Amino acid sequence: MRPHGQSHRARGRPGSGGAPVVVGTVAADGAAAGRSTRSTTEHPIAANEVIVLSLTDYEAVYAVLDGVDRAVLAGRVLVNLSSDTPRRAQEAADWARERGAVQLTGGVLVPPSGIARAGSSAFYSGPREVFEAHRPTLEVLTAADHRGEDPGPAALFHQLNMVMFWTALSSYWQTVALADAHGIKAADLLPTAVGALDMKQFLEFYAPRIDAGDHSGDVDRLAMGLAGAEHVLHTVLHAGVDGALPAAVVDLFRRGVEAGRGGDSSSSLVEVLKRPAV
Repeated sequence: MRPHGQSHRARGRPGSGGAPVVVGTVAADGAAAGRSTRSTTEHPIAANEVIVLSLTDYEAVYAVLDGVDRAVLAGRVLVNLSSDTPRRAQEAADWARERGAVQLTGGVLVPPSGIARAGSSAFYSGPREVFEAHRPTLEVLTAADHRGEDPGPAALFHQLNMVMFWTALSSYWQTVALADAHGIKAADLLPTAVGALDMKQFLEFYAPRIDAGDHSGDVDRLAMGLAGAEHVLHTVLHAGVDGALPAAVVDLFRRGVEAGRGGDSSSSLVEVLKRPAV
């Protein structure tokens, strides 16, 4: 998870190492909120070297900072925790550089309640020297993991995390809806759900095989996976529950089988997913 979706004005607060931090967060209507806070943003930026931004997306960042005098932004470190794509992170870094500032891209992996708590973490990318200079300040928020000099990797790793998070959580919502159709409450399902979503053993088994290009069907076969996915879809539809999500899974498995992967492991879907569906 990441800390956004709250509506607060930019504010100054002390960081570690003597470097103050400015934190700005806005809600889903980022551009509108950004326009309303712009006039109150310039003073705290002028008073601080490190500016921490956690907004809905990079458009909201521009909405907040576009009205700030370039002379005020010059020399500032913009720690951009806003969620967006790696390409947008690169564009934002270029935008900052044109104004004499430097961007550290950040991707936070905890919700707001997890900030400054043990076990919280964030990815960062951008100039290593700048990152190291301000690491004590960043670690007031979360543990800090630097992923490279380019602006994009932190945004990429954040989105990789979100692919897994939202897909897994959506499967849980689907399961709760199906269980409810049979009179089973979420609390009753909880132990089963926790166990089902613990994928550690599967990930540790498949990761080295995938990296080695080994999709042999010695442990599982995609054709059998398709049959299982169809059983899930039929169970959902028979219960009168929305079947869009399991239907998408069936479609993916079927595409893999049609591509000649039926006798291979379900991990061969990685190869199918490397190319857009036609």
